Amino acid sequence: MKILITGATGLIGQRLTKKLLSQSHHVTALTRSPERAAKLLGSQVELWSSLADLSSLDGFEAVINLAGEPIADKRWTDAQKQTLYDSRWQLTEKIAELIKASAHPPSVLISGSAVGYYGDQGQAVVTEQHSPKQEFTWQLCSRWETLALAAKSEKTRVCLLRTGVVLSSEGGALAKMAMPFRAGVGGPLGEGQQYMPWIHIEDMLNAILFLLHQDSLDGPFNMVAPQPVRNEQFSTLLAKVLHRPCFMRVPATVVRLLMGESAVLVLGGQQAIPQRLIDAGYKFRYDQLQPALENVLKK
Repeated sequence: MKILITGATGLIGQRLTKKLLSQSHHVTALTRSPERAAKLLGSQVELWSSLADLSSLDGFEAVINLAGEPIADKRWTDAQKQTLYDSRWQLTEKIAELIKASAHPPSVLISGSAVGYYGDQGQAVVTEQHSPKQEFTWQLCSRWETLALAAKSEKTRVCLLRTGVVLSSEGGALAKMAMPFRAGVGGPLGEGQQYMPWIHIEDMLNAILFLLHQDSLDGPFNMVAPQPVRNEQFSTLLAKVLHRPCFMRVPATVVRLLMGESAVLVLGGQQAIPQRLIDAGYKFRYDQLQPALENVLKK
């Protein structure tokens, strides 16, 4: 297939691009830094720095849209919120416009989102049918999804990736979470009862490929493992795998002082399950947290 991918130099995008190339797909990557992307992705990938000169996406069979400013790297000031909006909304809107303008449009748009779409759901079990709480993360993801769904037609299906914490040996949220544990000062955050939906990077990649090739599937998919865990359980297993203690509980007030409004990312949560992936027949390689952490952290 001829595939256009955005966010190809990110945590998921790099691994996905390499996997697509290994399956003999032709990959074009949209990137703000072609020189850096060439070093990370290799010479097989065609690199574009802009979509501005395009009038359609004729010739592409699929678009995978993963671009977006990391949500947890900075405090949510008004300026940072706008950056988060713009980095997701503007590109997604442009992609949908180009798909709609195509005489022979891509057959599928797979577009990023997050379990943050649902907001903090406490202890409720969250499937793709669950009603969201209208918080900032919902505002961010809801508009993102709506813009992507504008590309939907009889010729193009749209799949939305409501992603949890991606476990990878190559960085991302796990690297930050592991730092205090490696230093011997790790522990649960707040009361520790908030759910942490997670997914191993291999299942994230394989599930995207599953959606790429399943012509009957569209709409939102919770990209999370079938067994979400509470923060306290996650902390205990992370410490166990790293052979470190787990006793330094961080009070919620301290987390809020450090992170501001974005503290909801770690003090809130969703007991999200991948109901639609399970119903569609996807088989998870890592459905339990401890084996997933052992696999990732041994690297």
